[in-house]
Amino acid sequence: MIRQADIFIRGSLLIVLGLVFALGLVVGIEGSYGARLVGAPAAAGAFTAIADLREIVPYAFGYMMAAKVSTGFAAELGTMRIAEEIDALEVMALPPVLYLCSTRLLATWLVLPFVYALAIVVAFVGSFIAVVLQVGQVSAGGYLQLFWKFQSTSDYLFSGIKGLVMGTFVVLVGCFYGYTAHGGPKGVGRATAKAMVVNLIGVHIIGIIGSQIFWGGSPRLPIGG
Repeated sequence: MIRQADIFIRGSLLIVLGLVFALGLVVGIEGSYGARLVGAPAAAGAFTAIADLREIVPYAFGYMMAAKVSTGFAAELGTMRIAEEIDALEVMALPPVLYLCSTRLLATWLVLPFVYALAIVVAFVGSFIAVVLQVGQVSAGGYLQLFWKFQSTSDYLFSGIKGLVMGTFVVLVGCFYGYTAHGGPKGVGRATAKAMVVNLIGVHIIGIIGSQIFWGGSPRLPIGG
């Protein structure tokens, strides 16, 4: 489990944070010009607080977990399957699912909370740079005043739940398609492609359901307060 966690951190952390930072910049730019159109440039802080925390970070996290981690698991386990390494474990009376799949899932659970918290910070920094330093239509104080007003402790909790559920889903999908791969190298490629398709669909379904459950009936936005 520790070995898999180390592989995840060294192989995927910078890629995930890079995408989150880039999307944070994009959200900041869109929020800046969108707020300017309605004559309220300081509202960019509210836009980035809502968009980054509730939607952008979970989806970016899900996308990169699917593209980097899940497909990697599918290819790795699929290669082990066609090379008969999984069969060798069964011959030695070692349960392959417990040894190969559960360790990867536990490693993901061990690392994800910390990586996700770091991803939120990186996205916020990207949006701040875009709004305050790049576009420069609002001061740092004006930006942060609305930025902190439009989020709460529960928003962080709900966002983390969305991200962790997405991460868990894509890991399970990658392990399933890798473990059940067959048909030689061609079959491994087919299993990896199937894992990616299922992941993209699942990430969006989880995102939609999560947003509806957590914020759909009560968005908790202090507009006019």
